[in-house]
Amino acid sequence: MAYQYWSYETLHRFCMEAFQKFGFTEKEADIIQDVLLTSDLYGIESHGMQRMVRYHKCIEKGMIDVKAQPTVVFETPISAVIDANEGMGQLVSHYAMEKAIEKAKATGVGIVSVRNSNHYGIAGYYAKMACKEGLIGFSCTNSEAIMVPTFSRKAMLGSNPIAISFPADPHPFFFDASTTVVTRGKLEVYNKKGEPLHDGWALDKDGHPSTDAPDVLANIVAKNGGGIMPLGGATEKLGSHKGYGYGMLCEIFSSILSMGATSNYCMTGGKGNICHGFMAINPAFFGDPAAIKEHFSTYLQELRESPKADGQERIYTHGEKEVAAIADRMANGIPVNDNTMVEVLDLCNYLGLDFASYFGDYLPPVKKDVFKGNY
Repeated sequence: MAYQYWSYETLHRFCMEAFQKFGFTEKEADIIQDVLLTSDLYGIESHGMQRMVRYHKCIEKGMIDVKAQPTVVFETPISAVIDANEGMGQLVSHYAMEKAIEKAKATGVGIVSVRNSNHYGIAGYYAKMACKEGLIGFSCTNSEAIMVPTFSRKAMLGSNPIAISFPADPHPFFFDASTTVVTRGKLEVYNKKGEPLHDGWALDKDGHPSTDAPDVLANIVAKNGGGIMPLGGATEKLGSHKGYGYGMLCEIFSSILSMGATSNYCMTGGKGNICHGFMAINPAFFGDPAAIKEHFSTYLQELRESPKADGQERIYTHGEKEVAAIADRMANGIPVNDNTMVEVLDLCNYLGLDFASYFGDYLPPVKKDVFKGNY
């Protein structure tokens, strides 16, 4: 399918108005849209605009409570456990990282674990929140079980991403990655494109490698078996057990410390049950933060200037590609898949929003005949 390019301003206005139509306040809508559009600006299509239909369905089914407010159920000077009360993942996560930042500034470290939440977007958004305050930021989450443990044929862990951001010049170090080979969102993108998955990404219900995106996704939803491989693939020879172990680290900081649901109980019984973990660390509690930042910046530059492999022109440090992606998309527009635009059109019809007021004469190709008389 083709892609349409929309200005940041266009998508920002649409998201703000759509989320307010769902019942969120203007401030809440602004937080949610910022997480989504930051993902699109970074070039992470799987967690940007294309996720709106998922939130719509979860709100419609009562899985996400638009009016929910988080509750602090346990707290110390350096830690807290928060119950999201089935609210929007982005909102409780923003609140939780703000609390971790506050604690880190006062005591050197803030660690917050969240339970009973929903999908929170990209993990890196929250790590960056701390980094912008001069702190080291860490974020992780569990999710619906999609990772098949090494030697298993049933998904038992989520994509369970880990993100960390550390102040540096000329831009922060920024690492954000799932502990599965790819995320479920990536499979959704390939499904929309009608393209086969790459070898080494997924397993069918019997634990055999599969490139069939619709089948793998259907099995995940039905919990029939199969799913996505851990980082390292399906064998110990290539390090599958390492990705599996990294996924377990996310469970510890999210579902275990919070006494929440582990990944195999997420998205069951009509509940999201997703858990998150956040940490902020103050470099000032280790010495001069400016000197630490300079020391790290020097090392990053040495990495970039290290000898290149044959045929390679550049060595990236984590976060550079996101900086370049933001500049490109702010100048040339954010690409959105035509099939995602079908979902946006349906969402506008559901919410009573005027699709044409955002996107002009454009109509998704597969909807032209169906909606021809409506616009």
